[in-house]
Amino acid sequence: MNSNPVLDFDALRPPASLLTAAHAQWRRHIRQFVEAEIAPNIDDWNRTGTFPDEIYRKAAEAGILPMGFPEAIGGRHQDADLYYRIIVAEELHRLGSGVVFADLATHWIGLPPVASQGHRKLDDDVVRPVLAGEKKISFAVTEPGGGSDVSRLETRADKTPEGWLVSGEKTLVSGLMRADFVLTAVRTGGPGMGGLSLLLIDVSSPGIEREPVAGLQWYNASLGTIRFDATPVAQDYLIGTENRGFRDLARQFNIERVSGVAAALAMGRVCVAEALAFAQQREVFGKRLIDHQVIRHRLVDLVRSLRVAYAYLDQCVWRFENGEEMIADLSMLKIQASQTLEHCAREALHVLGGTAYQGSANLERIFRESRIFAVGGGTEEVLSDLASRQLKF
Repeated sequence: MNSNPVLDFDALRPPASLLTAAHAQWRRHIRQFVEAEIAPNIDDWNRTGTFPDEIYRKAAEAGILPMGFPEAIGGRHQDADLYYRIIVAEELHRLGSGVVFADLATHWIGLPPVASQGHRKLDDDVVRPVLAGEKKISFAVTEPGGGSDVSRLETRADKTPEGWLVSGEKTLVSGLMRADFVLTAVRTGGPGMGGLSLLLIDVSSPGIEREPVAGLQWYNASLGTIRFDATPVAQDYLIGTENRGFRDLARQFNIERVSGVAAALAMGRVCVAEALAFAQQREVFGKRLIDHQVIRHRLVDLVRSLRVAYAYLDQCVWRFENGEEMIADLSMLKIQASQTLEHCAREALHVLGGTAYQGSANLERIFRESRIFAVGGGTEEVLSDLASRQLKF
């Protein structure tokens, strides 16, 4: 019998030239946090789709929430490169669940514009409390009638002497149901991309209703819909320049895509690791599954798929750290990662067969939820079209 060690979650991540000893130390630190604070409770949190607020404060103390933000406003590791964010996404998905990451990392998208372009009064009112785990922020763009088509946003902000009155509806907002603030894309000007602005809205303001998204369930119960009915927003809560918000939106979408790529590939590694471990132990027709050539070929295909996707990710990180925007490649990378996850989930589920449906493995849930990675952050069609325009097809 072959006694070679099976490829596990860590071994399925190929080496990368930009990963240093500092990254390895950061990974060990995040893994210790996950093992101490998340792993013992993950099954209960998966069932409820949520987790206690104290995890935010503990994540802040561990340096996870303030990572990458300037120290002057409460941040830490302000010079952290993209791999620090990727490592957090990988380690929080190593347990085969994104229930904590989906809320805990939402500020990566919603907070940077506030920190860099917001009124300085927001540093103490919003930025510092969010980075300390005392307050929470989400990012609202998608509307019921527009989906990924940002140019069709209809939520309107009408100017008043004090600021704006916002009316409209946003849906599929991650972390909404526990958020204190919502960075919201609104129309302050004419049609198309040129009339969009970003407003930071306090969810305790008048004229706001929130409710969880019903229907096809994801693993996170904080996904929600928010309605604004002449909701007042003060002038100081405009983030960036009026009618120039699309560029900031695009920048935040790129951040979301990198996080989504890291999460999807980590979940793919969970699937493949479980399939490999199962195939090493399960015996059928007088020998282990992995001793059947057809199963070995199927598993090699999964490992190859992961390595291809990681090669693309590492190339994009190198280019990003060298100052390239890479809109086309980040769009294509996000498609590659979501398709890789779906492929790994399906094939790994096939290897485990009926065992995967008996509640003893992560695969059934990952397979069911894998489609969210193909939709969130831009559908494959939208991203392919964006890539084609950037490549000047």
